[in-house]
Amino acid sequence: MSSGNTRRARRRRRNRIIVTGSILAVALIAAIIWVLVNGDFSRGSDGTNFSGSVSGSEISGGSEEEAGEEIPTETVTPTPEPVEISTEGLYSDYALLLRLSDDEILMNKAGTEQMYPASMTKIMTALVAIENLPNLDEMVTVTAEEINPVYELGASLAGFNAGETVSVRDLLYGVLLPSGADACMALSDRVAGSEEAFVELMNQKAQEIGMDNTHFVTSTGLHDPNHYTTCYDIAKLLEYAIQNETFRTVFTTHTYTTTATEYHPEGIALTSSTFAQLGTDQLDNGGVIEGGKTGTEDAAGRCLASLAQIDGEEYILVTGHAPENPEGGPLNIADALYIYNQL
Repeated sequence: MSSGNTRRARRRRRNRIIVTGSILAVALIAAIIWVLVNGDFSRGSDGTNFSGSVSGSEISGGSEEEAGEEIPTETVTPTPEPVEISTEGLYSDYALLLRLSDDEILMNKAGTEQMYPASMTKIMTALVAIENLPNLDEMVTVTAEEINPVYELGASLAGFNAGETVSVRDLLYGVLLPSGADACMALSDRVAGSEEAFVELMNQKAQEIGMDNTHFVTSTGLHDPNHYTTCYDIAKLLEYAIQNETFRTVFTTHTYTTTATEYHPEGIALTSSTFAQLGTDQLDNGGVIEGGKTGTEDAAGRCLASLAQIDGEEYILVTGHAPENPEGGPLNIADALYIYNQL
């Protein structure tokens, strides 16, 4: 073959290569354009789906099993329904009803006006003693100097004898159930050395709780013109006090027998003055009165600070200055039943 023929053959091969390459290039470009326009990018090369919304488990890295679990929702506490309480039939000059779940005052009859608390004072007496005497089994000897003054003033007594040694627990029940002034004096001396020093602790606690219209002079509630409070302040005090497990236990007890001593070999049987006057803790509406502290004194009238539960809600009712009832039934108790049964 001549050299001329050889060169022509080479040119033809180059031309075929160029044409073939051009065709392939055009085909590749066309394929890319088609994919861009019509292609499905919803799946990766491993088949993973990238399209659509991303589940919470995929965001957090959780498994499919975790994704199927129910996510707990926040429990929304329903707003209590408005309550209208009539005070038309109240005997007490002062009254206040507090719902504890939201601290809503549901009824207020001169509830922020000053009044005399009488033995409702002993709620604070018991609270201060509990907070300062953590060992309820500690033994305390009651003295004649503690008993005689309150006995001569006609105060109610738990019945401890001079020289009798009893536990702090016994004294607390003596304060709150029969409203024993002898127990108040014994605890005052044990905690602070004197009633005067103990009362200072009571007033300090009142300030801490926010009882802005309260001033104590005695641990017993015996009358003094400068010994005063309001229904609202007593409600604050009781709401605070029942958070203490020991206080709540004593406050809600119906009966208790003190430790046996040589003076009382079978102990002293103590009964809550509140439950004794109520007769039953059951309300007509299915509720229950859980506890209470009565108070009776000439200037204070008949008073009551009580705790009740009705339809799963707890309430505190404080009433003051109810008159004596010539027909017999205590009107502070009648007022409590009248108010609670409206709920």
